[in-house]
Amino acid sequence: MKINVHYSNHHFDELYFTGKSSVVIDVLRATTVIVTALQNGAREIIPVNTVDFAMKVSGNAFGGQTILGGERNTKKVEGFNLGNSPLEYTPANVAGKSIILYTTNGSKSIVKAKFSENLFVCSFNNLPAIANHLVKLDKDLEIICAGNNAGFNLEDAVCAGKLIGEMKELSADIEVGDSGRASLVLDKTFGKNLLKLLKESEHGKLLIENGFAADLKYCAQFGTVDLIPYYVSGTIKKLETGNVHKEISNDPKAS
Repeated sequence: MKINVHYSNHHFDELYFTGKSSVVIDVLRATTVIVTALQNGAREIIPVNTVDFAMKVSGNAFGGQTILGGERNTKKVEGFNLGNSPLEYTPANVAGKSIILYTTNGSKSIVKAKFSENLFVCSFNNLPAIANHLVKLDKDLEIICAGNNAGFNLEDAVCAGKLIGEMKELSADIEVGDSGRASLVLDKTFGKNLLKLLKESEHGKLLIENGFAADLKYCAQFGTVDLIPYYVSGTIKKLETGNVHKEISNDPKAS
C-alpha cells in the first residue's frame, strides 16, 4: 500500500484521480464541517466548486430540505443559509437536510477528486476512524490537502502526517512517498498541540481576526467522531456498516 500526499490540487487534472482511492483534508474548515453535519443528521453534502453552480443546484431543490452552506474568504456567502463554521451545523439546522457546500478550498478539492474509485473526507475530529477504514481497504492512497488558495498550508499537512502515522501503527505494509514522509516530520514537529498549531497557522490567525476563534478549538479536537464520510454520485454521505466501497459506482453531479 503506497501513500502519496499532495499539498495542493491546483496542478492536477481531475482525470488524474480516476480509479484511485483518495482522501481530502481541509481542517479549517470544510472537512470539519462535513464531518459535523453528517454526525448531526444531515442527509448528504453536495460539494460544488463555484457559487453560481451552488445557486443553480439550489434552484432545482424543493420542499425546504436543501440548504446552502459555505464561505468565500472566511465569510458566509450572501444568500446562503449557513457559513463555514462547524458550530453552525447543529442538529436543529441540518438534521434530515441536503447541504450544498461551497468553500474557497475544500469543496473545490473534493470536486477535483470526484472520479476517484473511493473518495473520503478527513479532519482531526474523525481521523482515527478514517485511518482504520483505509488500512482495511488496503489500496494505494492519494491524500489531498486543500491548502490555501492553491498553496501550501501547515494544518492540512500536519493532518496528513498524523493520518499516515495512525495508519502505520495499524499496518506494517505501508510505503510512504517523499511528500508523505515530509508530512510525518511536520506532524512530529507541530502536531503535539493541535490547538496551538491552528492558532499559529496563517489561516487560523485570519479566522481569529474575523471572529472565528471558537472554530479553532472545535477543529482541534482529535478522534471525537467515529464517522467516515464518503463520496458517491455527486454527494458525500455517512458510510453505514456493511457498505463496500469497491462496489460503489460514482456518477458525479458536481462540475
